[in-house]
Parts: sequence; structure tokens; C-alpha cells
Amino acid sequence: MADMGGAEQRTMAQAVATRLWNSRWLLAAGIVAVLTVYGFANMSFYVVLLACAVLLLAAAMLPAGVARQSAEDAAAIEAGGLQQLSGEYLAAAVADPLIIFDRTATIVHANAAAFAAFGGIAPGMSLSLKFRAPEMQALLDSILSGAAASDVVEYTEKLPVERAYRVSASSVGHGTDLYVLVFKDQSEARRIDRMRADFIANASHELRTPLASISGFIETLRGPARNDPAAREQFLQIMHNQTGRMARLIDDLLSLSRLEMKPYLKPGTEVDLRQTLDSVIDSLGPLARENGVAIERDFAKGPLNVPGDRDELFQVFENLLENACKYGQSGGRVVVTIAHSDDGPEPGIDVTIRDFGPGIPEEHIPRITERFYRVDVENSRTQKGTGLGLSIVKHILTRHNARLSITSEVGNGAAFTVHLLAH
Repeated sequence: MADMGGAEQRTMAQAVATRLWNSRWLLAAGIVAVLTVYGFANMSFYVVLLACAVLLLAAAMLPAGVARQSAEDAAAIEAGGLQQLSGEYLAAAVADPLIIFDRTATIVHANAAAFAAFGGIAPGMSLSLKFRAPEMQALLDSILSGAAASDVVEYTEKLPVERAYRVSASSVGHGTDLYVLVFKDQSEARRIDRMRADFIANASHELRTPLASISGFIETLRGPARNDPAAREQFLQIMHNQTGRMARLIDDLLSLSRLEMKPYLKPGTEVDLRQTLDSVIDSLGPLARENGVAIERDFAKGPLNVPGDRDELFQVFENLLENACKYGQSGGRVVVTIAHSDDGPEPGIDVTIRDFGPGIPEEHIPRITERFYRVDVENSRTQKGTGLGLSIVKHILTRHNARLSITSEVGNGAAFTVHLLAH
């Protein structure tokens, strides 16, 4: 208790000291006035002390009143400013579609975002006629009947394009008989959720297939093929191939994950495309010979440097050249071209890897860089493809502010061109 009393006394003393300091100029002027009167009027010294004491007391008390008045003035200014803000201004400041309506579910006001999202709405229109979906009708009934002060539903707008919204409804203030609907667009979040679900489903399927194959062969080796050396060797080779396929898939999944988590490239690093492409071609020489494919070079003269990460660009060209050697082997050759480009707003360098195989049907080209998308599923798996190579290429090029274009004609091969900025 004694400690509490001491704390209160210290707080009070600090408050008095603050008030005296805030009134120091007024206090100084008063003391000077008293001393002046004392000097010229032969005033008693005790009267002077009493006058100074009164001045100190006034100085200690006056700021509290001034502070209260200042707070009241600030509150009045704030209230006046808010009164000048109409509901229209407040609605316009909201980025999401917002609609204000009355007790009859008639639109009183809609902001610009609402007009853009739901064309054809206007003050005086009935919300019940505009939004006929059962969930929206239930939401309006719940709010207007007073069953709930606020409520939230999920709503999908079908036209002109499908959009998913989280719609919240609530009353505006007290006794205004006005209500507000706010539409929070969830379309992008839903799209990302679907992509994630599809990715997990595809990855699970790609891993489950070789696992099922390995499991089946293990059962066979334990049973009917237990004492059959030829069958055992064949099955072990298949199991080895299937584990290799799973290892490649896991490596590609990890590559994608690392790419998505990496920050953008730091400026200042350069890659010599001539040296990089030579290294890629040399590393894939055995694969080309195995498939009966000749790799031809057509490189422009002079320096061929671009900003970027050498290891990542090496991976891009390795993926593209490997695909050309595997899927275009019937053409017998692959041409790797490096050429200067002046088509864009900035000078660039184009790297094209062209094969002369069966080509890619036109309807598949827009989707060929999607994860796990395959033009020919059986042929892709035969060639030990994971379905992630072009997705990795796309991610790396995005990080390099570059792009990939694909041209193909069935029967005449395909050309994959990487467009890189030179500076």
C-alpha cells in the first residue's frame, strides 16, 4: 500500500511539473509584472510572495483546462470532417464491389467496382431481381429480417466470366435503415487451390504407377519367378528402370520447388551463350548418337552474352535439346541456332532448337508447358520423360525476364525458341 501511495505521489508530481513547464512563459511574465510593481509601489515583500504563489497555482491548473479544451476542439473538428464525408465518398474508397441498399432490398448506391463487376446495376433496382442465386436470397432475407446483424456467403457470378466471391452483408449504423453488401473476389485463390490440387493428384499418379509396377514384380519374384533366373533378371531390370523414373520425377519436383522459392536474379552476372550451348551439345552427344541424331550448330559471330544464371540457362537448353533428340529422332538431325534479334523494344538474342521429327499438333502447343501435360503419354514415358521439363524451362525463363515460343507443323518437326534480352 505504501508503494502504491508513493507511485501515485510521483505521478502527481510529474503531472504538476509538466503543467508548470508548459506554462513557463506565462509564469515568467507574471513574476516579472509582480516584481515591477514591487519595485515602483513599495509593496510589502509578503504580498509579493503571495502573488507569486498564486501565479504558480494558476500555472499548475491552467494547462489542464487548456488541454481539455484542445481535446474538445479536436473532437469537434474530427466530427465535422466525418460529417462532410458522404456514403458515396466512403464507398468509392473501397476497392471491392460495394452496394448500399435499403429495407426493401432496393439499391441506394453502388461504387465503381460494383458497376464494373455487375454491369447493369443502378439505384432503384431490386437486389432480389439482380442476384437470384438461392444463397444471395437467403443472405438478404437474414439481414433484412433482423435475424442477423451481419452474415457471409459464398457466391459465384457466372457471366460475363465466372467469378467467385465471398459476400458479406451488414447494417449501416443504428436506425439508418440502410445495409451494405461487400463482394470479396476469391477467384484467384480458388484457381490456385485447383492448381495445387491438380498438381498433387498428378504427382501422386506419376509416383503411384511405378510403385505399383515395382510392388507387382516383387510379389512375382517371391512367388512364381522365385527359381527362374531369366525372369528374375528381366523383372529386376524393369524395377531398376521404374525406380530411376521415380528418382527423375522427384528431382524435377525439387527443381520446380527451388525455382519457385528463389528470389529474382541479381543484376550484374552474364552468361556466354556460345560457351554454354557448346557445353550442352557436348554433354548430350552420347544421347544424340544413341538416337541416331546429328546436332548442327549455327551460331552468330561476335560476343553472345546475356544477363542471367549459367546453371539455370544450361538446364533450359539441356531440357530443350534432350527433348529434340528424343522426340525428333526420326528426322535424323537437330539444328541449334543463336541469332541476334531486334524485333522487341530492346536488343535481344534468340536461341532456337529445331528438330525435324513428327512435330506437335497445333491444339497441344498452348498447353505444352503445363505441369505433367503430355502430347503422347506412352511415347513420353517410353522416352523417360517426367512431364515437368518444359514447366521448369518456363519458370527459369520467367526469372530471366525471357520467354519461350513454339512453332510446329505436323510432319515437319518443331522449333523451340528462347528469347533473351542482350542487356
